[in-house]
Amino acid sequence: MENRPKLVVMLTYNDRTIPDAAEVFEKCRDSKAEVYGFKEEGIPFEDMLRLFARIKECGKETALEVVAYDEEHCAAGAEMAVKCKVDYLMGTMYFDSVADICRKNGIKYMPYVGEITGRPSILGGSADKMIGDAKAILEKGADGFDLLGYRYTDNADDLIERFVRETGAMTVVAGSVDSYERLDLIKRVSPWGFTIGSAFVEGKFGGSFCEQINKVCDYING
Repeated sequence: MENRPKLVVMLTYNDRTIPDAAEVFEKCRDSKAEVYGFKEEGIPFEDMLRLFARIKECGKETALEVVAYDEEHCAAGAEMAVKCKVDYLMGTMYFDSVADICRKNGIKYMPYVGEITGRPSILGGSADKMIGDAKAILEKGADGFDLLGYRYTDNADDLIERFVRETGAMTVVAGSVDSYERLDLIKRVSPWGFTIGSAFVEGKFGGSFCEQINKVCDYING
């Protein structure tokens, strides 16, 4: 059966959680999306705990994406994911210590690959090296990858297609999926999932936040 990529709805804008994330989720809780997430920055931690609990209560899966690059901050993000009881930790650069935290707590770990800088994040590096690194990281303990495909400074379409095909890994294409043209590539390449956050805030797919979610789900599944 053909894989239908999962839409991971990110309640975020420019790589930070939107201040009204809880209110937006309540309006969208009955949408067709199965997975909701947000970033480690933007709202107080107690609000994060409550929101993740509410998302789970509504029968959705949860993802925390941590924009961090050194081991100390990546491990801190993993501990945050444990406290929030999320299903997926996305982001962070790969570290054995982070993989251990996730493994011990039943969290799927999907780190970044490549040369990543800034916030919002930009992806650099060669496709060949990213694919080679990913294969090694899978053997060490990652469950999949958070690929910043449309933040890539070179040929994004080529990277996404090669990465998904050549690694065979559970891959989420994250960042700047903001048009039906890019959704067409997602449909064709068929990664495990893809994120949309800022594009929904900006109304790139037309309509309310919730209407856009359902439009994208219908488009991907159509």
